Amino acid sequence: MNKRSHTKLIHEGKYAAEVDIEWLEGDMGWSPYLSVADAQKLDTVREALRRGDLKRASQLARVFTLTPLTV
Repeated sequence: MNKRSHTKLIHEGKYAAEVDIEWLEGDMGWSPYLSVADAQKLDTVREALRRGDLKRASQLARVFTLTPLTV
């Protein structure tokens, strides 16, 4: 089984987060896929951003505030 590092972007409301995960590649037909722990990490960050819990989200990811541009 091979592992590849990847950064997944999550957008919820006015926040975005970069979450570091690993894609797992194997000889099975469902490659690449996430580990259960990485899938739970993505869900935890997404839920924290929805609740506005930036402290929890920033423990697992790099969190950014999105601001609209006016032209």
